[in-house]
Amino acid sequence: MSGDRNLTVAGMERDWPEGRGIFHNKEKTFLVWVNEEDQLRIISMQKGGDVLGVFKRLARGIGAVGDSVKAECGKDFCLDEKYGYVHSCPTNLGTGMRASVHIDLPGWTKDGVEKLQARCEELALQPRGTRGESGGQTGHTYDISNKHRLGYSEVQLVQTMIDGVNKLYEEDLALQKKHGM
Repeated sequence: MSGDRNLTVAGMERDWPEGRGIFHNKEKTFLVWVNEEDQLRIISMQKGGDVLGVFKRLARGIGAVGDSVKAECGKDFCLDEKYGYVHSCPTNLGTGMRASVHIDLPGWTKDGVEKLQARCEELALQPRGTRGESGGQTGHTYDISNKHRLGYSEVQLVQTMIDGVNKLYEEDLALQKKHGM
């Protein structure tokens, strides 16, 4: 059990730990997580900067998982024209897409995490520690993702993340110089 009262009250932990699992390819670049916080979390990831490759793999995977579900039970993913995909986690209503990168930002860390958080807000980004949403921050490596999920296409969300991370990196270099790093 996670200990998260919201998940428990919503009935999302009634089968813990049975009825849950994570499945991945050999390279661990494509994962399907069943019955965690969302009923289904589909993840595409890899080291390096090939965001387009990660996005294309994700699109193919979502299609394949959707086709498999349709073949098995005759149902499609729950999709509303206005609100996007329906999830058990209300913060993921919309596309549900959280595009993120891990990036070292020593200049921003030296300048202050509060300042980084404020700058991310301006760029429609969300900074997290590399241990996840509630795992806290250690060192100067951050998980930077798009803040919004609702009202934007997947392409817009990924582009927001790319543009924002590029800007943060550019500013981090200037901050490192300012702080003599």
